[in-house]
Amino acid sequence: MIPIQNLYYLLCYAWNRLPEREELLSVQAAPFHKPLELLTQVLLSGTRRLLRQGLGQAYVEQEEELPELRGRLLLAPSLSRDLLRRGRAVCAYDALTANTPFNGLLLGVLEQLGRTRRLAPALRHEVRAVCRRFPASVAATPCTTHALRQVRRRRPHGQEAFLLNICTLLHQSALPAPDAAGRSRFRDFRRDERLMAQLFEAFVRNFYRHEQRRFRVLSETITWQADAEQATDLALLPVMITDTTLEAPDRKIILDTKYYKEALRPRYDQQKLISPHLYQLYAYLQNQPVAPGQQLEGILLYPAARHELAARYTLGGHPVRVVTIDLNQPWPGIAHDLLALVR
Repeated sequence: MIPIQNLYYLLCYAWNRLPEREELLSVQAAPFHKPLELLTQVLLSGTRRLLRQGLGQAYVEQEEELPELRGRLLLAPSLSRDLLRRGRAVCAYDALTANTPFNGLLLGVLEQLGRTRRLAPALRHEVRAVCRRFPASVAATPCTTHALRQVRRRRPHGQEAFLLNICTLLHQSALPAPDAAGRSRFRDFRRDERLMAQLFEAFVRNFYRHEQRRFRVLSETITWQADAEQATDLALLPVMITDTTLEAPDRKIILDTKYYKEALRPRYDQQKLISPHLYQLYAYLQNQPVAPGQQLEGILLYPAARHELAARYTLGGHPVRVVTIDLNQPWPGIAHDLLALVR
């Protein structure tokens, strides 16, 4: 389990955003006991900033019965209501408004949080106070998979993109409450190993993108060094995509993250490395072309559980390390260990 205070850093880097001072101070000052409290606090902080700056506006098509033509004339409803004879018409026109899909979704999520009993009354009161600051023109949109997809298609950026990620994570964590309609209860998403594996992978990759300048950081597709009589047979080979590749003129590191409870597994009363993970990294190294003068190496990185691990090998002529990182230590220690890993 990642401590909740460190969870903020993990989410910021996973979503390709550096922690902001104002949010960081509010996160460090609050004694969170559940991830829901952290997500709510960060959502409140970001929403307050948006409200201070002014909510984003967009042109949204509206339909209205008017005494003059504006935008497009909607002939069918105008005729069905016999409006033209009275000098009126139904028109569709674009109006600049704060009632955008993003703002409506954000308000809908906040209203949902304001109803959940999993939050302390004081925090629920803060949520409701922020809801009241929204313009009356903004209509709350229930947070559904469809609504999230519609907002994401508009490609929000900056603060809006970060808050949309929080809304998405809250939606993935929400379960219907058995005792009341309209309420939700929230599970601890840290127990979702698939979700946490995705966040851990993105966290590590984006941390190196932001915090060091020696390596170019990317996720790359490795082509099999293979031949076949039929080209269609080559298409059957599985795709090899690295979690994180760090590349410099003299050094290239293929870093594979594995979010597992343990980096070792018992076999015949002995602890052994997890063979599929090692085979995968070995395949990456063996099929990766190397530039002249460039050293290729591999790293398997696990979050530390009960045992720390720092094993070194030479496999197929390439240095390979299998290491753990303690996510339970204070954040400066995590940052130091990640940077030390690629020095």
